[in-house]
Amino acid sequence: MLEEAGLKSETSATLDALASRLGDRVAFVVVTEEALFSADLRPLASWVKAQPTWSDLPFIILTARGGGPERNPAAARWSDILGNASFIERPFHATTFISVARSASRARQRQYDAALRMEALNEGERRLQTALAAGRLGTWELDLATHDLTTSPACRQIFGRAMGESLTYEAFLQTFHPEDKATMMQAVATTIAEGTDHALVCRTIWPDGTDHWTEIRAQLHRDRTGVPVRLVGVCADVTARIEAEEQQRRLNEVLEERVAERTRELQEAYRLVLAEAKQRERAEEQLRQAQKMETIGQLTGGIAHDFNNLLMVVLGNLQLLNKHVAGDAKATRLIDGALQGAQRGASLTQRLLAFARKQDLQVTPVNLNALVRDMEDLLQRSVGSRVAIELAGPQRLPPVLADANQVELALLNLTVNARDAMPEGGTVRIALREAEQRSEVDSLSPGRYVVLSVIDQGQGMDLVTLQRAIEPFFSTKELGKGTGLGLSMVHGLALQMNGGLKLISAIGEGTTAELWIPVATDDTAEQESVPSTENSPRLRASRRILLVDDDVLIAMSSTDMLIDLGHEVVEVHSGRDALRIIDSGENFDLLITDYSMPGMTGMELAKAARDRLPELPILLASGYADLPPGIEIDVVRLGKPYTQDQLAAVIDKML
Repeated sequence: MLEEAGLKSETSATLDALASRLGDRVAFVVVTEEALFSADLRPLASWVKAQPTWSDLPFIILTARGGGPERNPAAARWSDILGNASFIERPFHATTFISVARSASRARQRQYDAALRMEALNEGERRLQTALAAGRLGTWELDLATHDLTTSPACRQIFGRAMGESLTYEAFLQTFHPEDKATMMQAVATTIAEGTDHALVCRTIWPDGTDHWTEIRAQLHRDRTGVPVRLVGVCADVTARIEAEEQQRRLNEVLEERVAERTRELQEAYRLVLAEAKQRERAEEQLRQAQKMETIGQLTGGIAHDFNNLLMVVLGNLQLLNKHVAGDAKATRLIDGALQGAQRGASLTQRLLAFARKQDLQVTPVNLNALVRDMEDLLQRSVGSRVAIELAGPQRLPPVLADANQVELALLNLTVNARDAMPEGGTVRIALREAEQRSEVDSLSPGRYVVLSVIDQGQGMDLVTLQRAIEPFFSTKELGKGTGLGLSMVHGLALQMNGGLKLISAIGEGTTAELWIPVATDDTAEQESVPSTENSPRLRASRRILLVDDDVLIAMSSTDMLIDLGHEVVEVHSGRDALRIIDSGENFDLLITDYSMPGMTGMELAKAARDRLPELPILLASGYADLPPGIEIDVVRLGKPYTQDQLAAVIDKML
C-alpha cells in the first residue's frame, strides 16, 4: 500500500533491527502492537530520547484494540516511550492507512524544515558577529527597569575603555560632550515614549581627554504586553569620517562658488532645454505609472483567482454541511453566518478581478440604491478617517441598465478623486436622483436616466483644467501621485453604457462629478424579475462525470457536491490523467475541468477531449474573471466560487 502511494519503505524483522536502522532521514515508523508485547523497548526508547531537539519521529502503531487507554491499557505506555505515536485499529481501510501515513510524512517534513531554519538562524548569528567585527561595530543593551548597561568589548573600546574594563550607564552618559549630552538624552526619551528608532552622531570625551565622534543607533524592545523593557543598539567610532567630511565640506564650498558663477552664465542658455526635458520626464513617468498599474492588475488578478479557489472549497463544504445539521438551529445559524462571509469574500474577489483586467460589459438591470449602500463601508475605508461619506437620494429609483462591477469601480474612482481634492479632510456627498434628458446634449440621447453624483468640498477646478479633466494622462496631481487615467476610464465606461459623465466645478466651490446611466426599459426589467425555472427543484437523472482539478481540496469539495446531487464521479488531478482515462474506453456523460492547471490547461484538455469524443459535453470552471484571448472551442463556463445550486443548474441545462 505504501509503494502504491509513492512512499518508499523498508522492513525490519525485529525491534533491535529497527532501532539500529533509525536515523534522521527516516520519515516515520509503522509497527504492530504484537511486536511491542513483551519486547525489550530500551534500545528503541534510547534512540527516541536521543533525538535532536528538532526531531520527533512519528510512530504508527497497528492495534486490534484501538489507541485509547480504556480499551488498550498498553497504549499509554507505548505513547510515553515512543512519544509521537498514533494508533490505527485493525481491520482498517487502505485509504485510512495511507492518509495517516501521509500525515506522518508531512509532519516529518515540517521537522526537516524546522531543522534547516534552526541551522540558518545559527549561520545568521555567526554572520552577524562576523559583520559586526568587520565593520568595527560595538553592541550595547540597556535594561530600562534597572539601568544595567551591557556592552561588548568593541563598544567599550569605542568609548575609550579597555576591553576588560566595565562601563556603567552613569559613566556612559558622562562620556558625552556637554553640548551633545542633552541631544542624546532626548533621543533616548523619544525612543522610549514613541517606540521610534534613533540614530545620531555626537561627540564623546575619552578618559585621556581627547574628543571623538561616535555614531549611536538604538531600537526599543517591548515585552509581550507592550511595555518597553530595554534598548538595544550598536555604535561606531566615526571620527575619521567626520574629519574627512569636514575637509570635503570646505573643499566643496570653494568648488560651489566656482560652479555657481559658471552656472549663472549657463542658466539662461539652458532654461528652455531644461523645460523641455521636464511634459518628457513627466510623460515618461506617466508611462511608468501606467505600466506599474498593469503589473499590479496582473498580480491582483492572480491573488483573486487563488482566493476564488479557496472560497470554492469553503462554500462547497459549508453547503454540504448545512444539509447534515437540519433541525439544529444553532449550527444552521453558524453555518449561515459563515456562508454569508464566504459569499462576501467571493463578491470582493469579483471586484478585484474586475480591476485586474478589462471585462466585457455584462449589462443587466441594476438597483443603484442597493449598490451604493452595499459599497458604503468600502468607500469609507478607502477615503480614510479624515473624510466622511454622506449618502443622499430617494428610497425608490427605477433600475438602470449597467454593468454593476464597472459602476462600482467608477464610484470608487470618483470617491477617491474627491478625497484627494480635500487634503485637509471634509465630506464626500454621494447622491442619486432620477432625471430626464429631453434633447441630445453632450452625447446624451433623450430619455430617462438615474444620475449618480459624487460631490466634494475641495478647491475646485478652473475652466481650462475642467475642459481637460477627462483627457487620458492629464492629471493635476503631483508627479507619481496619479496616472491621469481615472476620469477618462469613467468617461469611457459611461459612453459604453449609453450614458455620460458630467463635471461641474469652479475655483473655491468644489467639484461635482455626475455619472448619467440610462434607466432600464420596462421589458428588460420585467424579464429580469421573472423567476427563473432553471433552479427549480426536479428529479435529476444520475450521470457519470469526469472531474479534473489540480487542487485536491477543490476536487474533493466539488466531488462531494456532485455525489450529493446523485451523480457518479471519477476524480483526477491533471489533464494527462483525464486523457488516459478517456483513452481507456470509459464512458462519461460530462467532463468538468478547471482552467488553470500546470502541465495542461483545462482548455487544452477540452480540445484534446473533443478530438477524441466530439459529442462530449464540457464544463470549464475558472476562478479568473475572463479567459485569455484566442480561445475558440465552444464550452460552457462556470465561474468559481460556485454553489451547489449553480452547479446543478448548469449541469441540468447542459444535459
